[in-house]
Amino acid sequence: MTSHVPVVPDSTLADLVLPRLTTAYAAAADPDRAASAAAYMRGAFPFLGIATPARRVLSREVLAGTPRPGENDCAAVALRCWALPEREYRYFAVDFLRRHIGRCSSAFLGTVRHLVATDPWWDTADLLAAHVVGRLVAADPPLVATMDAWITDDDLWIARTALLHQLTYKGDTDAERLFRYCLLQSGHRDFFIRKAIGWALREYARTDPDAVREFVVSAADRLSPLSVREATKHL
Repeated sequence: MTSHVPVVPDSTLADLVLPRLTTAYAAAADPDRAASAAAYMRGAFPFLGIATPARRVLSREVLAGTPRPGENDCAAVALRCWALPEREYRYFAVDFLRRHIGRCSSAFLGTVRHLVATDPWWDTADLLAAHVVGRLVAADPPLVATMDAWITDDDLWIARTALLHQLTYKGDTDAERLFRYCLLQSGHRDFFIRKAIGWALREYARTDPDAVREFVVSAADRLSPLSVREATKHL
């Protein structure tokens, strides 16, 4: 499922970075590792076959000497990476956004929605949820209204993003909203939603285990066994 495709903005930085990136990554491709990575992801996506440590070394070389990006640069780099077939380019974009999301306004959330919803899987969606969407919402609390809409979205990856966007908030977590989101999706039959409910609760339990324990007990008849098992793993 895809969302409306945003227009790729003009960006001198993206014009510089993308040729460097595609050249460096293509030169490091490993067909055997690529086949293994694709099999691990159930054959859903093509890979170049670059291990994460090596990929990040290459990424630093690609970005060496480049200026700090603005919001248009972030959008252009990410969208142009998302248009490339191999998954490693998306990993580059996610790392880039994690580093520079503080330079983007709340309007950037529309671009991130497209990234989450386009050829989605946990490998991109979860990092965008916790480290990009979460930071945008924390910086602009009115975006909570958007999360309130996303939690009931027909696209399970958008709903999962809403569930997980507070994952790094710790003591700043809005527990009432977290628990409400979990109840709203407690009847969802998909593994990835049920797993996300448990994961979000388990992470918050590191901050307030009593609150999570009380919630799980009170909602035990509504939460799936998977969600309960994940939520209480360390309680």
